[in-house]
Amino acid sequence: MSRLCVFLLFVTMIVSCTSPDVKTITKTIKSSSKTAQLKKTSIVILGTVQDAGSPQIGCLKECCSKLNDTDKKNRLVSAMGIINTTTNKKYLIDATPNIAEQLHYLNKLGSSEKLLDGIFLTHAHIGHYSGLMYLGKEGAAGKGINVYTMSRMKNFLETNGPWEKLVQNKNIKLKDLSNRDTVFLDKTIKIVPLIVPHRDEYSETVGYKIIGSNRSALFIPDIDKWDKWDLSIVQEISKVDYAFIDGTFYDGEEINHRDVSEIPHPFIVESMNLLKNLSSKEKNKVYFIHLNHTNPALNEDSKAFKQILLNGFHVARINEVFSL
Repeated sequence: MSRLCVFLLFVTMIVSCTSPDVKTITKTIKSSSKTAQLKKTSIVILGTVQDAGSPQIGCLKECCSKLNDTDKKNRLVSAMGIINTTTNKKYLIDATPNIAEQLHYLNKLGSSEKLLDGIFLTHAHIGHYSGLMYLGKEGAAGKGINVYTMSRMKNFLETNGPWEKLVQNKNIKLKDLSNRDTVFLDKTIKIVPLIVPHRDEYSETVGYKIIGSNRSALFIPDIDKWDKWDLSIVQEISKVDYAFIDGTFYDGEEINHRDVSEIPHPFIVESMNLLKNLSSKEKNKVYFIHLNHTNPALNEDSKAFKQILLNGFHVARINEVFSL
């Protein structure tokens, strides 16, 4: 059962004046197939967790210590795949520490004749580019794999080891991106980088708009706060069919041991409040992604996860497929 079906179930209960039964909604989601059959050009959710993964190194809390083997297998670092089923071309948005598993899954859905046709990087924090290391001679020994970057990110890769070796050895070929300039992957798929405010120690940070023949998606896994952006997230959601947005932290309680000013992100509760006046149709576009290991919304039995559903939004799930 698709997320649309789940949404219609939710709406039906509201229209019939029946109180939304979160247990029913959650059960429906869990029993639905996580992997839709890939028949059309699509995006694929290849990971949903913050850079350092889950379980996270050094974490002895229940959020990590109590995970079962299935949870551990499914909690890969946030990334998105794009597959053109006509041309059999495959692209990644972000190169994570889990790139091996993610490419293996992407190849199961599409052609495996070629490792990859390109990677689009969002920024230079560990979960978003460190997977490039596996394209070197110790790993895939890539041959001229296109890696699309903004100017600071390109300079960072060209002038710092070990990344510079990937360029020098022609494992990767760096391709320039410019803010809001469209890249045509082929006749049916376009991708547009959008600079967003974030902790830019080594590079710019971008989100992406992915535009297919019939549908489009917004992907912003990292941003400081929505009010710091020169674009309106409400307006940007209105322009697309799916919006995968920063859900790193559910609220401030889960990180009460850290100075939040050092790791700014819009809390999910803040985003839901900002978007609360959207229509049900618009809310249904929104999927929270890039969840920290402490985020209770990673647990589908949690109050946080259920509250997100009750408010009309979604939490992204690994291996979900969305047609373009």
